[in-house]
Amino acid sequence: VQLVESGGGSVQAGGSLRLSCAASGYAELRNCMGWFRQAPSKGREWVAAIYASGSGTYYSNSVKGRFTISQNSARNTVYLQMNSLQPEDTAMYYCAASTSSCRPSDFGYWGQGTQVTVS
Repeated sequence: VQLVESGGGSVQAGGSLRLSCAASGYAELRNCMGWFRQAPSKGREWVAAIYASGSGTYYSNSVKGRFTISQNSARNTVYLQMNSLQPEDTAMYYCAASTSSCRPSDFGYWGQGTQVTVS
């Protein structure tokens, strides 16, 4: 499984960004797709996840109501629409894939990350 993120950048507080994650490789290895983030000097934080079947989406409390995870009809691209961005959202954002559930501990495939900076 290969995951390539794009769409990061710098934005002012209150602004929006949309991240994309292009996935390749065996689809059966991508049962759940998710986004994580890591701010400087902090641990990696789970942000959102979506089952490839579309049966469910999940969000951390810190982004619920502001971020939306979705996927295209081919199920090979996952998006993270981020609205009402705040400085505390500044982090490197990683796309991840799980062969099983959407539990944060189940993600085993990772992209290289895309930087989001909110000022």
